[in-house]
Amino acid sequence: MKKIDQKTLEKFAKEKNIDKNKVEKIAEGYKNKSEDELIDELVKIGKNLKGKDLRTFRRKVGMVFQSFNLVTRTTVINNVLTSRVPDMPFYKSMIGVFSKEDKVIALEALDKVGILDKAYVRADQLSGGQQQRVALARTLAQKPEIILADEPVAALDPITATQVMDDFKRINEEMKISVLINIHHVDLALKYATRVIGIKAGEIVYDGPSNMVDSEILKQIYGRELAADELMEA
Repeated sequence: MKKIDQKTLEKFAKEKNIDKNKVEKIAEGYKNKSEDELIDELVKIGKNLKGKDLRTFRRKVGMVFQSFNLVTRTTVINNVLTSRVPDMPFYKSMIGVFSKEDKVIALEALDKVGILDKAYVRADQLSGGQQQRVALARTLAQKPEIILADEPVAALDPITATQVMDDFKRINEEMKISVLINIHHVDLALKYATRVIGIKAGEIVYDGPSNMVDSEILKQIYGRELAADELMEA
């Protein structure tokens, strides 16, 4: 069976009226599988998975948001452990009893983002960058096949943003987890991404290697010169 082709994806999404964002989610997570396997997965999404099937699918997709969505009045490790709840028996989740294995997974996730020493500190005592790393550790503890990040550094200063982007890069390269980031800071996108998808008015105007993006392509995407606040280093 032939491997996945981008044009096939776009055509399929249009024919089946499946949201293009969902297509990208599945494509990244199944990039090493055949086109037939991918199409089967997209059909399931198009038919609106429900119940157990939907929950199982969602476990494959980790999310990181601009807002950290932490429970700030509890410890860092407790925040990370929340990602283990869907895999726990109901009675244990109700009383918050986590297994030794779950705690090890949470601590390992914190270690991977460099804040293991903050495991038993309350989340509201951390800086913004540290809180975003807790959110990333929580996603890693979920053991996803793909991570989707929505403006993950928009609320951070340039130095902290670079540190968080370094984390994403390391996770992608060392853990072999696909990372799909929605970001408006062009300089960071070009520095860290291997592939860039530029969208204008709901249409893809560029899809290719980041090292091929030049000023002309950026003008096609934005339709103008970039504003200063669209560059993190500005």
